[in-house]
Amino acid sequence: MNKPLLRAFSISFLTALLAGTAYAQSGAVKSAGNVSNVQINGQQVKIATQNAFAEVTVYSPSVIRMRVDKQPLAADFSFAVIAKPQQTKATINQNDNEVSITTDSLKLIISKKPFAATFYTLDGKVISQDEKGLSTSWVNESVTTYKHMQDGEHFIGLGEKTGNLDRKGNGYTNWNSDTFGYRTDQDPIYSTIPFYIGVHHNLNYGIFMDNTYQSDFNFGASNNRFSSFGAHGGEMNYYFIYHKHLTDIITSYTALTGRMKMPPLWSLGYQQNRYSYYPDTEVYRIAQTLREKKIPADGITLDIHYMDKYKVFTWDKNRFPDPAKLTARLKDMGLKLTLIVDPGVKTEQGYPVFEDGLKNNIFIKYSDSTNYTGEVWPGWCHFPDFTGEKGRNWWHTQIKKYADVGVSGIWNDMNEISTWGQKMPDNVIFNYEGQNASHLQAHNVYGLEMARASYEGYRKALNNKRPFILTRSGYAGLQRYTAIWTGDNRAEDDHMLLGVRLLSSLGLSGVPFTGMDIGGFTGNPTVALYTRWMQIGAFSPYFRNHTGVNTKSAEPWAFGEEALEVARNYINLRYRLLPYLYSSFYEATQNGHPVVRSLAINYTHDQRIYSAQFQNQYEFGNGFMIAPFTSADTYGTVYFPEGNWYDLYNDALITGKQEKMMRVTTQKLPVFVKESSIIPMQSLVQSTAEKPTDTLTVHVYKGNRNNSFVYYEDDGESYNYENGTFYKRTIAYDAVKKQIVFAKAEGSLSSKFKYIKVQLHGFADNDKIALNTKSANTKTEFVSFLTPVSSFDPQGVINAAEGHNVKTITMSNSSNQMVLSY
Repeated sequence: MNKPLLRAFSISFLTALLAGTAYAQSGAVKSAGNVSNVQINGQQVKIATQNAFAEVTVYSPSVIRMRVDKQPLAADFSFAVIAKPQQTKATINQNDNEVSITTDSLKLIISKKPFAATFYTLDGKVISQDEKGLSTSWVNESVTTYKHMQDGEHFIGLGEKTGNLDRKGNGYTNWNSDTFGYRTDQDPIYSTIPFYIGVHHNLNYGIFMDNTYQSDFNFGASNNRFSSFGAHGGEMNYYFIYHKHLTDIITSYTALTGRMKMPPLWSLGYQQNRYSYYPDTEVYRIAQTLREKKIPADGITLDIHYMDKYKVFTWDKNRFPDPAKLTARLKDMGLKLTLIVDPGVKTEQGYPVFEDGLKNNIFIKYSDSTNYTGEVWPGWCHFPDFTGEKGRNWWHTQIKKYADVGVSGIWNDMNEISTWGQKMPDNVIFNYEGQNASHLQAHNVYGLEMARASYEGYRKALNNKRPFILTRSGYAGLQRYTAIWTGDNRAEDDHMLLGVRLLSSLGLSGVPFTGMDIGGFTGNPTVALYTRWMQIGAFSPYFRNHTGVNTKSAEPWAFGEEALEVARNYINLRYRLLPYLYSSFYEATQNGHPVVRSLAINYTHDQRIYSAQFQNQYEFGNGFMIAPFTSADTYGTVYFPEGNWYDLYNDALITGKQEKMMRVTTQKLPVFVKESSIIPMQSLVQSTAEKPTDTLTVHVYKGNRNNSFVYYEDDGESYNYENGTFYKRTIAYDAVKKQIVFAKAEGSLSSKFKYIKVQLHGFADNDKIALNTKSANTKTEFVSFLTPVSSFDPQGVINAAEGHNVKTITMSNSSNQMVLSY
């Protein structure tokens, strides 16, 4: 080939190559491009680019919403977000190169060439920035936003995700799935919460992507350049949250997506379950044995075998001939009944639920308007469309049948949707609140909306009494309606520890009421594993023992006398801690802070808490730190974060910022109390239906930090607290003034405790205690002083050390302010 011809060929080839590159950039992958128009209207900025439309809204001083789509933005709608933008002071300016938005908390710079976002602190530190050259872009209908991955960045949260606490180096998919006996690294599993928290350089931020299509999050998986989040359809829609403290990020996220209501008090007690208890005589046997063996309990749960051939809203008349009699007898024993409910309605002529559903036209449909049919436990089924008001209202009328016979709790299962084959067609159409959406868009919210329908229907049916609602599947915002448990786990040590991390991650993601199947659902635990799991269960929000079909019995008495004694000791402790636990749930209703708290919440920038060695440690409320170990461990290393810590069992003082090797036994779960903690406790009861004695014991642990605890009571069963019928007082520990202050009580309800006994841990012999009140009528009784006491359970392993001195003061529970000085 001659040189001119070769040169012409080379130029032609290069031109084709460049054209192909341009095609890759603008065709197969399409970015937003440069900004062409900006409109500023109050707290909102509307932006047009070469290839997209964007809308930036200041929701609050700490929350900014970003919406981007290839087409003009559709009408705003969300199943998750219930908050509206707050009136916020925001300074918004633009020039030829950028748009700047500044609030009292952060600054956002949107570059125009090309469109990209960078979030800063007010003093100019980068909190989060779009990855240069990538930003937000589309591959076909999938949209992704790419963020520059900061040095040493940790990623936590994302709801019910397996694996390590720190998500760095991994990718995740959100597509709610029925995953029986899932692996400890399996993804996805049952629920979707597309919210995570990034931590780097003493900064922390949250990102919530509100998009219900299948979504993907990448925290440096298969790349060393970016973190990213995106969805297989719909718009890019995310909320950026910045606060100096991680707890405030959770508070802002739950301000967006809502917070739980107070749960019924009984639901915080021990729950006994298996797949399945039947007939009713077996249920009575379980209930009677719990009472005979003095195992405190509040609930028994029935799995699918209570139904007539697995048909929802029916009873097997041979196994359960008189459901109302069953619930009444259980109530007399201080026990509530919870029933499993599945969404599938069997397609059977003569089955009233099916015929009523057809009559009211409430089932999800194919695109040709015929009802979708999938196979589940009863056989071929139709499925109510909970994404529309009509379907939810129909469910309300059906679920009332259970309330009418005295059932107290509803357990929503199989609501991913789960069907045999696990492959619902894409062309199934859902109402989606009147907008009509395919299965691709509606799948991830189906479980949320079923839980919503159950909650709303049952709340209405119970006439002002609080229902207990449990779900397996859900989406962001599920905490408004339901508790969640982590599905069909295995009776294995690594699953027990994974369960702890799942509860911690759900807590980071705005869900306080969480639990796992204690003892494992599949397989048979060893005695040691069962014992350890029951101990951990006592420090879980939802404490349910559950095992599957074709497994050995898993009640506390089924593993021998020693296991029974240890399990009973920790259940006893759980019941004595109910005032502390109930008050912790009240805190969750106010600010979204979870009951199970990853150490990342209060010790965010301590690098050691992200280590796989210590990632299973967690706080239970704001006072206890739990250190779980496997059933085979005889020694283990505990990391103590900053501050001083007390051993729960003997008050031994341990200084923080150190690792400490400890002996581990199956008789005792390592539990520690944070300095300056305030722990209210009551006398032991066998169920929450039983009244404790008239004395509330408040344990106070001497420390160097100020602390406060909001003690809370209400009637435990109604919504009257929403109208002021509660009893609340702040108990404050002031380390500088050396005072413990019981603030004036709030609310119209009188406390059920006539006396308050204050037990002071870690105080020296020469600490002289004085009591001052603003009420001349307050009676004070110093019943014991510097007396060896059993701080917690007088049985078994939960004892104070012999000779251990705890100062004890008993005083009348005045509603006025009371001050203890030392």
